[in-house]
Amino acid sequence: MAKETKLSGEMLADKVKLLHQQYHTPNYAPEHVFVKGKGSWLWEADGTKYLDFVSGIAVTALGHSHPAITKAISKQAGTLMHVSNLYHNDQAPFLAEMLCKRSIAEKLYFCNSGAEANEGLIKLARKWGSESGRYRVITFRSSFHGRTLATLTATGQDKVQKGFAPLPDGFDYAEYNDIESVKAQLKPQTAAVMLELVQAEGGVRPADKAFIQQLNQFCQENKLLLLVDEIQTGVGRTGSLFAYEQFGIEPDAISLAKGLGGGFPIGAVLCGARLSETFSAGSHGTTFGGQPLACCTARTVLEQIEHRNLLENVTQRGEQLRAGLEKIVNKYAFVTEVRGMGLIQGLQIDRPAKKLETLITRRGLLTVCTAGDVIRLLPPLNVKAGEIKLALKTIDKACTDWQADPS
Repeated sequence: MAKETKLSGEMLADKVKLLHQQYHTPNYAPEHVFVKGKGSWLWEADGTKYLDFVSGIAVTALGHSHPAITKAISKQAGTLMHVSNLYHNDQAPFLAEMLCKRSIAEKLYFCNSGAEANEGLIKLARKWGSESGRYRVITFRSSFHGRTLATLTATGQDKVQKGFAPLPDGFDYAEYNDIESVKAQLKPQTAAVMLELVQAEGGVRPADKAFIQQLNQFCQENKLLLLVDEIQTGVGRTGSLFAYEQFGIEPDAISLAKGLGGGFPIGAVLCGARLSETFSAGSHGTTFGGQPLACCTARTVLEQIEHRNLLENVTQRGEQLRAGLEKIVNKYAFVTEVRGMGLIQGLQIDRPAKKLETLITRRGLLTVCTAGDVIRLLPPLNVKAGEIKLALKTIDKACTDWQADPS
């Protein structure tokens, strides 16, 4: 291999963009080239600094380059990275114990991503219902569960499914927060209901507590599984370790990923009593799932959340963020609503929000436009009060910019 020439920041950014265009499939169109992160901050190749309220889409739960995570990964990488599920390792069982003791789970299954975890939920439902001929799953309009064929079909958005027909059979779509709509989708073959407690990609839409309790009762009365997708809401994001804890329910299974690894890929399917033995030997599998490097990292994330009282920080900073966003709603006519839980908050705009996202970014804050007209904010769980204050000030100024020049 030829010796690599060190490039200046601007030249490196240009080279990265050129190589991306040349060798990556065109399903992403990134604009920025980030080369360093620390806490809630990211730096581009040219030295430009940004406050990061995207967090890798709810992934970097403890911010960037957290010293405890860095130390854990370095130590484990120098000890044992991977052996496969043909053998035990000394990390996965301890992480499994941590998660089961803190949730509804009696047993769990490790995988590598949110889509895989949700695929696991769907397979659990089908295998559980197979002897009685039940395989259908009720999901919800505006939901998002992944990009595999099964999970994109579970996703209640036409734009995600476009171009991938014929889609797998077995999914029926109800309206979110509407129990009568759910009842209308019930069929003799229905095995489960699957939903997010905050529709994150669907516009940061939290579920109504009354609806969730009605749904829980409906599932019990009809002997259906209740499956909760906690890919984006799990691991402290909403102010409790799992969002379902705030709704007074005990789902039959939940899916986890994103924040669980703090930036390192890992997913998990947490199985309650009815499903703890459903994945029998040979019925499901993974090569990388449960590897010691991923599990060591996830153990560190959970330890930091507990030892640093980060759930309390999520609650406090979430209240601070929401209060500031409500002031922005009251100040600007085109900003119509704020909604969310904890440190997943959305700002509803009365028009396409991409322009506002761009103006916010130009002022040094990273957010993400979702559902076309919502600005989503996902700061790390250990975000500081001063960083929330700065983010609110930045959004306010960007709104003033847009109001002055709405073109």
